[in-house]
Amino acid sequence: MTSEYDEAVLQCFLEKQCRLFPEEVASSEEEAEAFLEDCMAIVVDSAAEVLEYFEQEGIDIDGASEEEILEQSEVFDIEDGRYLIVMG
Repeated sequence: MTSEYDEAVLQCFLEKQCRLFPEEVASSEEEAEAFLEDCMAIVVDSAAEVLEYFEQEGIDIDGASEEEILEQSEVFDIEDGRYLIVMG
């Protein structure tokens, strides 16, 4: 798990942020990075790490499939195997 945001992470958030928020919270990579830092968003390296994160944080995932968890609005698929988790 990391909190460093490379260009792929920032672009993913900029493109998909309206999944989680009713309106844009960032319009540039700099704004996206500042926002993600403020809410302590993390980047994980696999779907398994997303599940592990939810379990560690005590988020109730009982009965939810991996697919359902990965489709949560807080989970952004960076499309390179990594995921961004934004717990606003």
